[in-house]
Amino acid sequence: MNPRKGLVLDANILVRAVFGQRVRQLLETYEDVAVFYSPDVCFQEAQEYIPDVAKRRRVDSAVVLSVLAEVSRIVVLVDKSLYEGHEKPARERILPRDPDDWPVVAVALMLGIPVWTEDQDFFGSGVPTWTTDRVDLYLREST
Repeated sequence: MNPRKGLVLDANILVRAVFGQRVRQLLETYEDVAVFYSPDVCFQEAQEYIPDVAKRRRVDSAVVLSVLAEVSRIVVLVDKSLYEGHEKPARERILPRDPDDWPVVAVALMLGIPVWTEDQDFFGSGVPTWTTDRVDLYLREST
């Protein structure tokens, strides 16, 4: 049996899991064969961003935030106390792109797993990345 694979989700993937179907479908399909992680700050960012998106889409933000809570059943929230020891190398890798993304890189470095993102700031950071349109290829190899 193969060991379980893992992916680190950035905030935009969490938001896509709430408003779209594809990301949530992938999470649910592969939750038994892969482990999904996201830094605590990504959950915070998603919680702050979701009400604005919900308002623009004329969707009840309470309902949408409940979907995020359901996603958090599948995605492991990683506390800063666990990944902050990797801050320096993570910042070095993500600079000069978006230094605010360092927690995602730190978790990826800490766990030795790729990042699931649509954000091009991670490309070239030395951390493997997968986009939603290709992540199924990575996850299928787990089954």
